[in-house]
Amino acid sequence: MEIAQSRIVPSGHAQRSLRYIAPFALFVIALGISQRIPLSPAVSMPLWFVVFAPLCIFCWPREISAVPKYAVASTAIGLIVFLLWIAPELLIPGYRNLPLFSNSIVGHVHSSLPADALRSPWVIAWRTARAVLIVPVVEELFWRGWLMRWLIDPNFERIPLGAYAPLAFWVTAVMFASEHGPYWDVGLITGIIYNFWMMRSKSLADCVLMHAVTNAVLSGYVIVSGQWQYWQ
Repeated sequence: MEIAQSRIVPSGHAQRSLRYIAPFALFVIALGISQRIPLSPAVSMPLWFVVFAPLCIFCWPREISAVPKYAVASTAIGLIVFLLWIAPELLIPGYRNLPLFSNSIVGHVHSSLPADALRSPWVIAWRTARAVLIVPVVEELFWRGWLMRWLIDPNFERIPLGAYAPLAFWVTAVMFASEHGPYWDVGLITGIIYNFWMMRSKSLADCVLMHAVTNAVLSGYVIVSGQWQYWQ
């Protein structure tokens, strides 16, 4: 009976989970809706920022510092992850078209933006802002701020950031990979690296910075090289 009681999560903790879950859940829902509503990217892209920037600020836990402790190292890791993302296709032409990465389960490489939108500096600027300023906060709050701890103990707030448990580490990495569709392989490697850096830095802000650097450099690469398929 004592064991069963120890797993009960007070309602207050469940409510505080919403700070970590809500931005990610709403982001995923918004992605699904945006694919079904014929709204021009010139209109929809700024809306992402207008809605999610205040939400991320509001939901950021007040007890967690928003200032990175290891900015140089976090930036360097973010750059390394960027190189890992583009390396397979640079080294092996047609790599992403292999059945393992292009099928009915994981999907196929493509850009989420129509061709005319890709010629619009306005749309590209807002799409980059979403990737660099919104996505890292939304995802790091959920994956490494909440899920890695919740899988150890549903009363997650008593688990420090960066705590390690094999199941929590690998489930988070695999689930993180699954959201990247045909890029699941580099998504898995990225999830492992990001999880490891959370373990070492014990800083959510550093994970956000690392993630933002990866997305910023990848966005720059996409724009300069025209490799729009990275913008799923």
